[in-house]
Amino acid sequence: MRKDNVILIGFMGSGKTTTGIGLSYRLQCTLEDTDKMIERREGRTISEIFAAEGEGYFRKKETELLRELREGKARRIFSVGGGTPLLEENRELLRELGRVVYLEVSPETVYGRLKGDSTRPLLQGDDPMGRIQKLMGEREKLYRAAADIVIPADGKRTAQVVEEIAKKLEQENKDENFDY
Repeated sequence: MRKDNVILIGFMGSGKTTTGIGLSYRLQCTLEDTDKMIERREGRTISEIFAAEGEGYFRKKETELLRELREGKARRIFSVGGGTPLLEENRELLRELGRVVYLEVSPETVYGRLKGDSTRPLLQGDDPMGRIQKLMGEREKLYRAAADIVIPADGKRTAQVVEEIAKKLEQENKDENFDY
């Protein structure tokens, strides 16, 4: 397992990308967003991929990308899609890729951040709050199973979340020869 990479997981709207940007400055390493990487490779948005090929196709692309990223040499931070940890193979690949940090938020926080966002294919429909609650209920244990570190992020500024992650990483690596 590569312990020098950091992987941010959590439900859509949990702050993975924003936290990843702050963490990349704090740890002085590159941030990669796996959804954006897949969009570039496919030449279309996640919404377009879901509409044309379905969720199964997209999940397959996530797994393929994680396998490739495992082979990378440079230390990086990865922000992954909210559904990436759903597959057991992906949870194993995430753990092999580095330290997995779960950004835990409430359904109310997610709804507040994403209401009106039409780019999230899994939240389209009549009852987005109900859908958020259902999906989060299904995913919570999978996020926890994949995580090395859990950070409650509700009501915190990005800088606070970044600092908590950095401190946890430093604490975990105190007896190992990693420098965060």
